[in-house]
Amino acid sequence: MRRNYRFTTIALQLVALGALAATAKAGCGDASNVQPPFQFADPQVLVQAMQARTPEAATMKAAANPMALSANPIGMWNVQFISQGNTRHNPPIPDGAIIDFGYAQWHSDGTEIMNSGTHAPATQNFCLGVWLRTGLFAYEVNHFALSYDATTGALAAKVNIREQITLDPTGNQFNGTFTIAVYDASSGQQVDQLAGIITATRVTLDQTTP
Repeated sequence: MRRNYRFTTIALQLVALGALAATAKAGCGDASNVQPPFQFADPQVLVQAMQARTPEAATMKAAANPMALSANPIGMWNVQFISQGNTRHNPPIPDGAIIDFGYAQWHSDGTEIMNSGTHAPATQNFCLGVWLRTGLFAYEVNHFALSYDATTGALAAKVNIREQITLDPTGNQFNGTFTIAVYDASSGQQVDQLAGIITATRVTLDQTTP
């Protein structure tokens, strides 16, 4: 899933996907678009995500619906990555700001692919992952992204996105947390890290609005 989550200062501009000033170096895993004026998530969506992101909450909700046990994450999802706990980041990112969004496909073989909605194809807007069920309604995703310099085509950074999500018993939503670690493409050293809340709604066959 995830984009250029490297939010370094101009003085520390490394050839990676996070420098806010280096807009040519922004790809899947790049958060260079997350700067004032910030785009914020719907407050109602954020509250629901916070309340329903634990397997315990999902289990309680499923008690009244025996069919809930058949719910699974396979399919297409409309996903948002929402900043949480990054106010001390350089530069600071307020809670509730949308770091990334897009469409993700979860496959029955345990793989996953995401098309980022905030990144240009020239810098890479697709990223790949694997997922595993870890509990009744709990899942983990290990997701990797590559970011390229739009001008030179050179590899700018590598990104690892980790997700811990809880599937709603209806099978139509999931919520959870994510962390993003950004690595310099040349040295392999970690140069940035972000965290937040991930929330998603299932895309259905009869859906007509994006």
